[in-house]
Amino acid sequence: MLELDEAAIHAVQAWILRSLGKGVDREKITAPQKDDILDRLSYTTEVSSLADRDLIIQAVVEDLEVKRHLPGQLAALCPEHRIFASNTSSLAITDLAVTVGRADRVAGLHFVNPVPVTRLVEVVRTIGTSEDTLAAAHRFVTSLDKAAISAPDSSGFLVPFMLDAIRLLEAGASSVEDLDNSLVLGCGHPMGLLALCDFVRNDTVERISEIMFDEYRLARYAPPPLLRRLVGMGRYGRKSGPGF
Repeated sequence: MLELDEAAIHAVQAWILRSLGKGVDREKITAPQKDDILDRLSYTTEVSSLADRDLIIQAVVEDLEVKRHLPGQLAALCPEHRIFASNTSSLAITDLAVTVGRADRVAGLHFVNPVPVTRLVEVVRTIGTSEDTLAAAHRFVTSLDKAAISAPDSSGFLVPFMLDAIRLLEAGASSVEDLDNSLVLGCGHPMGLLALCDFVRNDTVERISEIMFDEYRLARYAPPPLLRRLVGMGRYGRKSGPGF
């Protein structure tokens, strides 16, 4: 795992320990399994440490220039067979592929939130992704005991449904609790869409919405006023405090 600095490494190590600890407490995993997972993880702040990796998955802020920075650095370092993937939920994978040098070795791997309990992973193919890369991406997802589905290289994924839920709340059609319970109890989702907004961070949802609106120019994808108000108040969600 590549992080910006030692402080970021310590933060993510603490988060992983808490998450695995909850798994043990809830008997989802055993203590030896937790230790085995921790033993397989290593951390670095040096990009050169990724030079011999077969698959690199980028999961950074939804900003195209930020996302283009790492693949540009790695293009000259990594072997030809390396696959570069992005966990983006809003940006076109094609826009990232142009910075890598080997567009045939680039794909999207969108792990749907909440990742620890959701098996779904969207494998995104660009017009340049090779059959070998696509097959390898599907094999990798299967090796994690997750379910891979093929998705087009288009912006959005689950975000339109999240925006729909915000607009229903905004219109006074239902309460936060009832909207989320309808998805959890009625459709079997691990969490409701408003809870998911809080989990992802509401400022991230707003940013993704803006990207989608720029792409499609459809009113449905514009950030709802209620979302903008929450973000303006600093109510980003679970990772920083209050949200919906």
